[in-house]
Amino acid sequence: MTELELKYGCNPNQKPARIFMKDAGLLPVTVLNGRPGYINFLDALNAWQLARELKEATGLPSAASFKHVSPAGAAVGLPLDETDRKMYFVDGEGELSPIACAYIRARGADRMSSYGDWAALSDVCDADTAGYLKGEVSDGIIAPGYTREALDILRSKKKGNYNVVQIDPAYVPAPVERKDVFGITFEQGRNEYRIDGSLLTDIVTENKTLPQQAGRDMIVALITLKYTQSNSVCYVKDGQTIGVGAGQQSRIHCTRLAGSKADTWFLRRHPRVLGLDFTAGIRRPDRDNAIDNYLLGETDEGAFATLPEPLTQTEREAWLSRLTGVTLGSDAFFPFGDNVERAHRSGVAYIVQPGGSIRDDHVIATADKYGMTMCFTGMRLFHH
Repeated sequence: MTELELKYGCNPNQKPARIFMKDAGLLPVTVLNGRPGYINFLDALNAWQLARELKEATGLPSAASFKHVSPAGAAVGLPLDETDRKMYFVDGEGELSPIACAYIRARGADRMSSYGDWAALSDVCDADTAGYLKGEVSDGIIAPGYTREALDILRSKKKGNYNVVQIDPAYVPAPVERKDVFGITFEQGRNEYRIDGSLLTDIVTENKTLPQQAGRDMIVALITLKYTQSNSVCYVKDGQTIGVGAGQQSRIHCTRLAGSKADTWFLRRHPRVLGLDFTAGIRRPDRDNAIDNYLLGETDEGAFATLPEPLTQTEREAWLSRLTGVTLGSDAFFPFGDNVERAHRSGVAYIVQPGGSIRDDHVIATADKYGMTMCFTGMRLFHH
């Protein structure tokens, strides 16, 4: 197929709409189910690149959960521990495949933002992943392939209208990309900068310690940022994003936004939250809303069989003080040390950023104050 007609563009009034290959070549995507739209494909193609590059850089099955052309979460396929299983609602499941773990962790980074997401997998979608997705509110999925059982499960979702897209993993895009804005064509070389461990050698802080796990988390942060609308900041722990701040005009606002999401992710691991007594039969999205409201100090009485005791500010602060070993990535340099100060409050011990600010010395000094390890990559990762 050389082109695919879409229902409409970003909005219903924007017609006609299609995706096509300018050189009249075949599209590298095949719609196996549903009818994806314009924004769906923007999410799908950006999310696929993120998941693919994470797999190439780490050697682990990887996944992303996208909303409005930025990742709500991304992760590699490390096993879920007991707490993960409870907070991601799979505590009753048996052993899960690595690619299923990758997507469950990616979606679990920010379950509120992942509501109605587009899922992307680096590997063939299996029944474990499809079974989990069937119980979530999601717009669609892109993967290099699907098992027969997985495809049957996904085709039964949303009354048979769930969007399922297969991408050719061998597809290589043209080295130059173009887009039109206000009738004017923009052209640039694709961002093919390779993100790997070689970027992490310029450690500028007094603390030069960079454990292998932290180095991997830096790679996860940088690749996630490469496909996040700028300005962007990303918090990562144990191979998964736990807070993404996207599209803010001020970098400190990115850092605050992503930090508040990281705090929420960790508060969801609190025993009081894991032990919430929900009303029988409550759906996952309603549980997510109830948890979010509970953490805001509000109680949705209809969601709980037994009304919970609220977390006090003292309890919240005591729990958040246990969040440690977090990695923070930024798509451009930190202009002030206030970003590091905010990061410290969410357990950040490792920072990776391009460097190049006239205040680098102040930013480094702030990191040194907290004993952090900070790498300068010299590589900006703006994405628009």
